[in-house]
Amino acid sequence: MYMKQLTVFLENREGRLESVTEILSKNDINIACLALADTSEYGVLRMVVSEPDKAKSLLKEAGFSARLTDVLAVRLAQVPGTVGQLAKVLAAAGINVEYMYTLSSSKEFGSMILKVSDIEKATEAVKNAGLELVDPEAAYAL
Repeated sequence: MYMKQLTVFLENREGRLESVTEILSKNDINIACLALADTSEYGVLRMVVSEPDKAKSLLKEAGFSARLTDVLAVRLAQVPGTVGQLAKVLAAAGINVEYMYTLSSSKEFGSMILKVSDIEKATEAVKNAGLELVDPEAAYAL
């Protein structure tokens, strides 16, 4: 039930993000969500896309450094404390959250993408806590 996240390393200069999005758009690949972090010299673009394997290949062909990473997507009710509940479940299981960002959101539910230190153990902890994992195919189709 893992999701494939596409990670692209970008030089921190104008037009690089545009190039990535243009390649994906021209090939009918949708970006369901993304997070972009930067340093002074490069950026790390993390995305959930409709066709992760195809997107990775296309970007590599265009000269970008791209890779796929297994991540979890957890559906959470939009009420105070749910992100804290998730953090508590993972901490109690001895799992480190390396990073997280929002996949989708509505008034009732949100979904978080998580990169964790042990994805199998995290999956088990999340399920045992009664939390719901987002189906990867549903997320790719957003």
